Parts: sequence; structure tokens; C-alpha cells
Amino acid sequence: MIVTTSPPVTGSWYWVDDQNAHWRPEHYYSPGMAVTAEAKIYGIPLAQGLFGQQDERVSFKIGESHVSVADDRTKQVSVFRNGTLVRTMPTSMGMGGTEQIGGRTLSFWTPPGIYTVLDKGNPVVMDSSTFGLPKNSRLGYRETINYATRISIDGIYMHQLDATVWAQGNTNTSHGCLNLNADNAKWFYDFSVPGDVVEVRNTGGPPLALQQNGDWTVPWDQWRKGSALGSR
Repeated sequence: MIVTTSPPVTGSWYWVDDQNAHWRPEHYYSPGMAVTAEAKIYGIPLAQGLFGQQDERVSFKIGESHVSVADDRTKQVSVFRNGTLVRTMPTSMGMGGTEQIGGRTLSFWTPPGIYTVLDKGNPVVMDSSTFGLPKNSRLGYRETINYATRISIDGIYMHQLDATVWAQGNTNTSHGCLNLNADNAKWFYDFSVPGDVVEVRNTGGPPLALQQNGDWTVPWDQWRKGSALGSR
């Protein structure tokens, strides 16, 4: 598997598990960078009795820089386009604490770390039972949410929630998502594209895990050790 970039940058694969490997450079991709990923696997033994059927190749170009910083100390999200601040949005993040449900410990923090935009939906049905919290329990819910931009694999979104406008900018009330008012949620939804960076700072609880979409949270030295080449 080969990744080439123009201009060239230092990058490395990281084996997340036995079947999935992620590649990233040491620092954020720069605007305008051209990237080509190739998997030369035709005829290669991949498992017992399993061989690659064809090579694969994909190329794409990096767009402009979008970096958002959500700081729990100020409870504001600062959005930067190509290094210039373009919008500041009050937010209400995870209320904190944990709940024991069915032998599991559920956390209500927004994990600190570096996320990326995964996808978005308008609307999205959010149901707490999907992560083990019954919708009819004390903290349970099932709601249809507008302008939802997803930043973690396990369902952390930046989204509209009119019911917490009073708290946005001063009090954390959510189960982990970043609540925004209607204007800001729609603006961020329209602005964002997959791969955009969202840095969450100064929150409590455990940090964002690799399995949650935390590739950029892993320190570079540790990331390189996750490569098959780095382990030799």
C-alpha cells in the first residue's frame, strides 16, 4: 500500500486492527495538496486461501483549510478558514459524569482530542438506546435533530438544539454532542466537508480514542509505531 503526495510530506500507516490500516501525515494536510493512494494487491496472499483480485488506486486534492476549536473554558467554537477566524459560536458540550446501565459505564463528557468531520444529515434521528441508554430512562431520549454534522464514529455531532440555547456559551448540558443555535448549526453544516478538523480542548473525561475517529489525537511517535514497517 503506497501513498504519495505533492508536495511530498512525511506520513505513516497505522494498523488499527488486523483488517484496517489508516494513513496520515505528521501534520494536517495543506490546502491544494494532491494525494494518491494505491493498493497493489493483485495476486498477493491476504489470508489463508484468499488472494487480492485487483489493484486499486484513488486520487484526490485537499481543499481549503477548515479548523474549528471548541474550548470548554470559554464554551465557544472558533472556526478558522485558511488560518483566518470566520465565525465564533457559543456551544453547550457534554454535561460530564457517568451512569451505570446494564453493567456498562456510560460517559457524558465530550472527549478532548482532535476530531474530523465524517458526514452530516438534516435531519438525523438521535436515539440514546443505540449506545445503551434506554430512551425512557432518566437521561434517555429519541429526537429528530436538524443540521447535524457528525465528528465521531460513536455519534458525537455538532448540531442544532433550540432547547439549550440558554446554556450555549455558559453551561454544559448535553450527552456529549456540541449543541448550537439554529443559525450557527446551519452555517456550520453548510460550511463543513468531510475531513475538516475539529479540536476539542479543556473538557473532562477520557480523551478521544482512535476507534472513535481519533487518528489525529495519537502522538506522531506512537502513530509511527503502529506501522508494520515501524515494528520491524
